[in-house]
Amino acid sequence: MTSELPLYGMAFLYLAAGINHFVNPGWYLKIIPSWIPFHKAVNYLSGVCEIIFAIMLLPMATRSAAAWLIIALLIAVLPANIQMSINFWKKKHRYFWITLVRIPFQLVLMAWAWLYTN
Repeated sequence: MTSELPLYGMAFLYLAAGINHFVNPGWYLKIIPSWIPFHKAVNYLSGVCEIIFAIMLLPMATRSAAAWLIIALLIAVLPANIQMSINFWKKKHRYFWITLVRIPFQLVLMAWAWLYTN
């Protein structure tokens, strides 16, 4: 059971993040780069993906696919994380540094998902 705790933690993380796309869409809409069309649809689609992938992590039969899809999603949302850094830099936001930490943290999240690709 304890060996599955990180897996459940990951599933919870993506489930909560996915739900948050619907609860607080404005936060995500602000960081979607302007060159990406249909901001609302992209926000909700990414939220749905996070929820589905979180659920897919739980059964062994879909775990590997879910992990690969999470890695792909993390790559897909990288432009939004970069845009958030740009936005915070332009506004001289006091938490700009957090956005700089967030970008390489994507690699940590990818490595975590990678553990479940086999």
